[in-house]
Amino acid sequence: MNNSVTNTARLLWAALRALLVLTVVTGVIYPLAVTGVAQGLFNGKANGSEIKADGRVVGSSLIGQSYDLPLKKGQETPDPDLKWFQGRPANGLGSNSINTRYKLILSGATNLAADDKDLVKQVEDAKAAVVKDNSVNGYTVKLSDVPADAVTSSGSGLDPAISPQYADIQVHRIAAKNGLPVTAVQKLVKEQTQGRTLGFIGEPQVNVLKLNIALKDLAARN
Repeated sequence: MNNSVTNTARLLWAALRALLVLTVVTGVIYPLAVTGVAQGLFNGKANGSEIKADGRVVGSSLIGQSYDLPLKKGQETPDPDLKWFQGRPANGLGSNSINTRYKLILSGATNLAADDKDLVKQVEDAKAAVVKDNSVNGYTVKLSDVPADAVTSSGSGLDPAISPQYADIQVHRIAAKNGLPVTAVQKLVKEQTQGRTLGFIGEPQVNVLKLNIALKDLAARN
């Protein structure tokens, strides 16, 4: 009986020691080591890839933002503020979702099939809006000029970037709305265009938040 109690106590003490050691190693030492390496070598990414402007954090380079006008009486969906570059549509999980217009409660795609009538109508309406919004005096956008990312949301619905093609067709509108030379805005887009990762991975893209921060600075100087 005494041996049985002794053996049980020994096993329990061994288990407790193992629990304490593993708790310290995996719950304290390992997280601190990983955090230290991340902060030392990848400080920006470890802290959310924050973007700062005027001395304060204004967003993340990984998450898109909306640039809309205040809601008018009776409106459910705000109109885009056309003095800013616009990002991809943010349909989130669809019209019945709580995640629309870049609200970070949920993220995901609509999962609608390519021939779904609701999706087809969304794309057609979005194309018409892009043509209308970006056609200004002396510059007309054609339906064939509208790239896919201008009228479809990304898989997460939170894509922070657009294609150079979508940025380019917004240039004349941006110039007109902000009283800037078209050439200056075109140069801005070119400067903010990021090439393929390692030269061959992905596609060239333009981060909309960074582009609009640069646009704000440019407008302030003119």
